[in-house]
Amino acid sequence: MAAPANAYILKDSIVTVDSVEYANQVRVARLVPDQPIQTYRTLVPDGVVQDVDSAVWTFELTGLQINATGGLAKALRALEVGEQVTVILAPRDKVGDDQATFTIVAMLPPFGGEQGAWSEMEMVFPVVGSPTFAPIAA
Repeated sequence: MAAPANAYILKDSIVTVDSVEYANQVRVARLVPDQPIQTYRTLVPDGVVQDVDSAVWTFELTGLQINATGGLAKALRALEVGEQVTVILAPRDKVGDDQATFTIVAMLPPFGGEQGAWSEMEMVFPVVGSPTFAPIAA
């Protein structure tokens, strides 16, 4: 069997929050759909009825906790909790590859950390509605 085409390593990504690029501060950025499946089993051997519900999206982000000017943690802290902010995510910054544009609900990042370790923030943001996927233009 031939190797799959278009597999890639996540690098040279785009992570734009409120029109500012933060990919150089982030190591995990991903959209995750939650799609519940309802199953109803009846009393016959092949009696299964299933339905897939609409997706509810979240945006997972892990990155350096930079609490200075230009830092994503500082920018998130400056927003009002609950404020809606536009995010653009692309696994690769390559013309023709898909990017997602979506809106998150702002939340406060952690502050501080463990001695001798990088101060990171691990966050999960609710996404308003669904992302829009489109190719990156030239």
